[in-house]
Amino acid sequence: MRYLLEIIASVAALLAGKDSVLTSVQIYPNGTYPGAIDPAAEPGAQFLQTSPPFYPSPWMNGQGEWADAYAQAKDFVSQLTLLEKVNLTTGVGWEGEQCVGQVGSIPRLGFRSLCMQDSPVGVRDTDYNSVFSSGQTVAATFDRNLFYQRGYAMGAEHKAKGVTVQLGPVAGPLGRAPEGGRNWEGFSPDPYLTGVAIAETIKGTQDAGIIACAKHFIGNEQEHFRQVGEAVGYGFNITEAISSNIDDRTMHEIYLWPFADAVRAGVGAIMCSYNQINNSYACQNSKMLNNLLKNELGFQGFVMSDWQAQHTGAASAVAGLDMTMPGDTLFNSGESFWGTNLTLAVLNGTVPEWRIDDMAIRIMAAYFKVGLTLHEPPINFDSWTLDTYGPLHYAVGENTQQINFHVDVQGDHGTLIRDIGARATVLLKNVDNALPLSNPKFVAVVGEDAGPNLDGPNGCSDRGCDNGTLGMAWGSGSANFPYLVTPDSALQAQALADGSRYESILDNYASSQIIALVSQANVTAIVFVNADSGEGYINVDGNEGDRNNLTLWQGGDELIQQVSAHCTNTIVVIHSVGPVIVTNWFDSPNITAILWAGVPGQESGNSITDVLYGKVNPAARTPFTWGATRQDYGTDVIYVPNNGNGAPQDDFVEGPFIDYRAFERQNTTPIYEFGFGLSYTTFEYSNLQVIKHNVSAYAPTTGVTEAAPIFGNFSTNLTDYLFPNASFPYIRQYIYPYLNTTDEKKASADPNYGQTAAEFLPPHATDGTPQPLLAAGGAPGGNPQLWDVLYTVTANITNSGTRDGEEVPQLYVSFGGPNNPSLVLRGFERLSIDAGQSTTFSADIVRRDLSNWDTVAQNWVITSYPKSVYVGPSSRNLPLSQAL
Repeated sequence: MRYLLEIIASVAALLAGKDSVLTSVQIYPNGTYPGAIDPAAEPGAQFLQTSPPFYPSPWMNGQGEWADAYAQAKDFVSQLTLLEKVNLTTGVGWEGEQCVGQVGSIPRLGFRSLCMQDSPVGVRDTDYNSVFSSGQTVAATFDRNLFYQRGYAMGAEHKAKGVTVQLGPVAGPLGRAPEGGRNWEGFSPDPYLTGVAIAETIKGTQDAGIIACAKHFIGNEQEHFRQVGEAVGYGFNITEAISSNIDDRTMHEIYLWPFADAVRAGVGAIMCSYNQINNSYACQNSKMLNNLLKNELGFQGFVMSDWQAQHTGAASAVAGLDMTMPGDTLFNSGESFWGTNLTLAVLNGTVPEWRIDDMAIRIMAAYFKVGLTLHEPPINFDSWTLDTYGPLHYAVGENTQQINFHVDVQGDHGTLIRDIGARATVLLKNVDNALPLSNPKFVAVVGEDAGPNLDGPNGCSDRGCDNGTLGMAWGSGSANFPYLVTPDSALQAQALADGSRYESILDNYASSQIIALVSQANVTAIVFVNADSGEGYINVDGNEGDRNNLTLWQGGDELIQQVSAHCTNTIVVIHSVGPVIVTNWFDSPNITAILWAGVPGQESGNSITDVLYGKVNPAARTPFTWGATRQDYGTDVIYVPNNGNGAPQDDFVEGPFIDYRAFERQNTTPIYEFGFGLSYTTFEYSNLQVIKHNVSAYAPTTGVTEAAPIFGNFSTNLTDYLFPNASFPYIRQYIYPYLNTTDEKKASADPNYGQTAAEFLPPHATDGTPQPLLAAGGAPGGNPQLWDVLYTVTANITNSGTRDGEEVPQLYVSFGGPNNPSLVLRGFERLSIDAGQSTTFSADIVRRDLSNWDTVAQNWVITSYPKSVYVGPSSRNLPLSQAL
């Protein structure tokens, strides 16, 4: 009865505009709650679904590793005027200065503008920078050290260019639908793998001395309909962006999971996405930002909008947004939801003083946490031109000076990129040891994907084409190549060194010439094919960001079948942004080897040559499943609006069953399972051991916060906020915090100005009194006990072959419940093992790894269903198992 009363009280709290916190529910030894909804019950998402509001926005408290940064930020923010705080939170406008996004500076304290810059594969829109392998590609290495090294190297290059915030890494999209256009920017549709990869990348990036910005938060799983203007430009009649409708359990167990790892890793910034979640825009969704991110996960950094993803002013401020990018409501409009309007909102009490202080504290704490100082070197590049001299304010062509200093930041990163590309190459098929090659007599390379873009590697803006080899996909996640080693050039160099005969045909449609070439005696034919995708603002061959299908591009499937029909030793190399359908040709006896090389970056040709010739023994694992048909995945992109001219509704009805989890549930056999990958040697698994640790019982976090802190008073005299005198330079379209008149309504340019906060903000939105702590919260990443180690699993791995190599043992857990995935990844390690030698694989299982999300208790629980652990080389090859 007591539990029932608490549920009733919880519902009442929700109806009052606040999420409930059940603090007194007893947690039983077996992890179940008497009378609670089974946390393993069937999840569900509904058309036009909504989620409850959550207010007020939690204020930063400096918990965990943030204490020192918080103290520095308090000292700094305490010196700021209101105008300076607003300047810190508001972008200066599209093309307002040198970076893709900048906020205003604080000259009085010697603080130069924060510089926000893409991308997650290299410094975008500049020169003398490196282009790294995509996130999805490095994920295939299953190598924590490479995740970190790549993050550190990218961070170092951004730092040397004068960047403050690197806009990456990516956990949204996670990869729910394999056709999703930006899946390649992220890591894997498996949340555990993505969580490890994003955490290590963040650590590397921030150790290099700049702020990492994890994105896009959250449910941003397709490009179609993410922005109204973009969709209208493609001829669609919608008035609101797409809504990703996600139930509470699925949100926690799938899409929020890697962001929890990002927060626990200390990420300084998180970017909210374009889409709506449960019919509320991500950048003003209080449930997502206030409840899940800042309260439950204890995020201490700042939330930044995606570019033009802000749709309200005061409402987004109280919902948890801390920085608006690029600052203007529409590109080059000169108007802003914040800027002047945020100044007014604080002055008239609509946005409480503690909220603007919290925004500033969060930004500056992230700044100081990574070691940034008030004496950072100037920005030495310009995003809008590679010319040495040009306008500092590009949008309006004003203030011409030297803006590009052409600083070379590459260092020796080419070696790392080459290594990642090789160690990320997945060997999918290798019949009778067709690979590695050893002084082949005659090498014939076929396919446009082996050669160059005839317009140069940077010949298409933001890589918005599929010409030549696929070293990088398209969109804002791209960067300019300093060079691109093509497979054709690298393989030709190897052939010359070996004394092999070498010919290549780089036209997919030169059928008669291709047949004549590959029909000759002694030929080893290597066919290069690809499939591309990218961000929605670019349309390539009718693909509006998202892929229209999962087939190969440029007639790749027909090319493979043509070559293999005339050559009994055909090797296929796939560069792609995700899985492709290989059903019609993968099992041909004439196709002796298949390799997936992902999107490898600038050293593409060298990387694949290293693998083909055995300089690197492949050990990579596919970070996604290869289905026989498109329908096997059970998810897809919505290509046509389904809600009249309103927001298209994307119902995540599959719940947690995406990628390999869906294949297992449907009992569908994939072509290549998640985690699969071959080697040039063989490995054996034995001696599984499970050690159980004695840990204290899981306890909900309890108590309340301190009251919202305020750092410094401010004048309410509007005269003090007027634009400075005529000697102060005014830049057209630039977003300032100043007022141009003491008439508040005129200054705001808002015809509805004058409403009080109580009239249009939700209940509790401005409440700065102490607030209850969430049971699942308590520290960055969530309740600290979620990371208690419950079990340690070990196994012996032996290299039983004749070559030294690397192996990736994987640990999976079965939750046992009827509505749980049959297996989920919960550990992996990349091990180097010499021929004939053995080593020990070890992985810890923490409490979170065995927990389900209980939607009633709003906490993690371990159910009473029997659980087992499995170890093996892939998700469907698990020779070792034991009950927990």
